[in-house]
Amino acid sequence: MQAIIGWDVGGAHLKAARAEKGVITQAVQIASPLWLGVDELDRAYAQAEAAVGRAPLNAITMTGEQCDAFATRAEGVAGLAAIMTRLLRPDRIVFYAGRSGFVPPDQVEAEALAIASANWHASAALTGRKIGSGLFIDMGSTTTDIIPLQAGRPANLGFTDAERLQHGELVYTGLVRSFLMGAGKHVPFAGQWTALMNEWFATMADVHRILGQLPEEADLMETSDGREKSKEASCARLARMIGRDSSEADQAQWERLAQFFAEAQLRELFDSACLVLSRGLLPQSAPVVGAGAGRAVIRTLAERLHCPFLAFEDGLAVLPEAAVNAGNCAAAASVALLAGGFSSEVDTGSR
Repeated sequence: MQAIIGWDVGGAHLKAARAEKGVITQAVQIASPLWLGVDELDRAYAQAEAAVGRAPLNAITMTGEQCDAFATRAEGVAGLAAIMTRLLRPDRIVFYAGRSGFVPPDQVEAEALAIASANWHASAALTGRKIGSGLFIDMGSTTTDIIPLQAGRPANLGFTDAERLQHGELVYTGLVRSFLMGAGKHVPFAGQWTALMNEWFATMADVHRILGQLPEEADLMETSDGREKSKEASCARLARMIGRDSSEADQAQWERLAQFFAEAQLRELFDSACLVLSRGLLPQSAPVVGAGAGRAVIRTLAERLHCPFLAFEDGLAVLPEAAVNAGNCAAAASVALLAGGFSSEVDTGSR
């Protein structure tokens, strides 16, 4: 079987995974903030290519079509597809279109809305084939996907982002980029409730960094103030969210505040997972399969749900040195494996 590279073109990161004979041999995640301009994709691609090489077949999925560089999702799909086609030429390219499977570049325009933000479907489809039934949860830097799997297929109610938001299958919170003012209006500090400033002073990366649970390979974005990525600097950014300097309290108090934000995020995920599980599709013994940079958070969520936990990479044929990155780059790994022999089986029955 020929080598295949799967690409996941996000608005914040470019992810790539190389499959050889059905085994993921390399995976990489590169910062690619497309809101700064689509030229970021060229730069990120050069770095990714240096890590995973080239292959005669490339399978592409994306979420970056929603970035500020494009006026509409369809325009974004066409724009990102054109860039990737240029970068990968003359190698063969296919695009993942969810229920429609893989399509060639000349069908991108017709399938644009099916291609848009369909990366979750690839990961869920592959996971469903491996475990049958379960709850697939992928927590990335920005968002979290919560997809029930039944009889080997995604049992999602929504397909577009708008539909999935309505059904609790897409939660706009992630390990790194989420703004803290989205956690609520008030937080406990110094024995009383205090209002949050509605400013981008700190992110969830600061919270998880303070708590010592931010994986180094996931910490690729610039900080909100452009300063260093240290626990002390994160405490300073967190303090600004409540109008203070970090010197006004000891480290234990900032850690407790960070824990509150982490719990608020977990509660939001718990509520959405309970909404999805309330459909009654899955037995109590069904596992939670965690993917993305936030797998440690998903493991804790599985414990709260009283469900067994499996890491996405545990179900893959993957070289040990590539396993962590393969789990972080679940959609890229999934489209590579699907394109390598399962594309004709891509689920067409879910909405």
